[in-house]
Amino acid sequence: MNPKTKIGVLAALAIAMIGIFLFINLVGNLGYILERRAIKIAAIVLTGTAIAFSTVVFQTITNNKILTPSIIGLDSLYMLVQTFIIFTYGSMSIAVTNPNVNFLISVGLMILFSGLLYKFLFRGEGRNIYFLLLIGIVLGSLFGSLSTFMEVMIDPNEFFFVQDRMFASFNNIQTKLLLVSFITMALVTLYSLRFTKFLDVLSLGREHAVNLGVNYDYVVKRLLIVIAVLVSVSTALVGPITFLGLLVANVTYQFLRTYLHKYLIVGSSLISIIALVGGQLIVERVFTFSTTLSVIINFVGGVYFLYLLLKENKAW
Repeated sequence: MNPKTKIGVLAALAIAMIGIFLFINLVGNLGYILERRAIKIAAIVLTGTAIAFSTVVFQTITNNKILTPSIIGLDSLYMLVQTFIIFTYGSMSIAVTNPNVNFLISVGLMILFSGLLYKFLFRGEGRNIYFLLLIGIVLGSLFGSLSTFMEVMIDPNEFFFVQDRMFASFNNIQTKLLLVSFITMALVTLYSLRFTKFLDVLSLGREHAVNLGVNYDYVVKRLLIVIAVLVSVSTALVGPITFLGLLVANVTYQFLRTYLHKYLIVGSSLISIIALVGGQLIVERVFTFSTTLSVIINFVGGVYFLYLLLKENKAW
């Protein structure tokens, strides 16, 4: 099958999964149940698309298929912010109890951190993307260590609130936040269209891209900003899902067998939606909410990550 046909198959499967999720065991107050399920589906579509898009673009920029945007340290920063707020002000503070305030603080700090990181790291000549990754790993480790320190010192009763923020959840999504997230993502996506046309060339590497007339540094910096905004919004909305991007991006490469990003981005978004909807069905219907979706995704993604490492090691 050609990529277009495969995209059609994925789209049909995604629609089927969404239909099953919406209408399975539909009894009782139909209006209320459908509304709640529709909100979950909308959050899944937004989160899955944002993570898939940002991961494929990030892997193209870095020319590495086992990296995800979380390596910059945004997931660790999110947990540091949540832990610091509860450690300092308690679980009853407005920054915890009000989802709108918490969302704005989380997104604002993550975007600010990304902006400052890009500004200082790309200020001089000769700084490349790998230097950014190195600093991101170091800062991510620092944020993780600070979070762990506060988690050890925090009141055990307050720790339950911190623990709740460690795992992504689609069960208590606020409609207003969902609308704000959709608007933000739509604007960022429109802005990115002027740069995504260069992705096929960027996948050849910096030298080839420059030789083919691409303003490499300018395009990469703008795409990194797009990635930071998408990851920040999706993480602040539902929580961190570390291995989702790695999983869906590499499955997309294997399934579509193409280097054209107009197919890769759409295909990875559809696979991400299928994985999240299927995972949420398993959480609700099989495990009856005894575990979270991010635990399942991270387990499968972690195993797949080890497989990729072993595969690359054999290739060498």
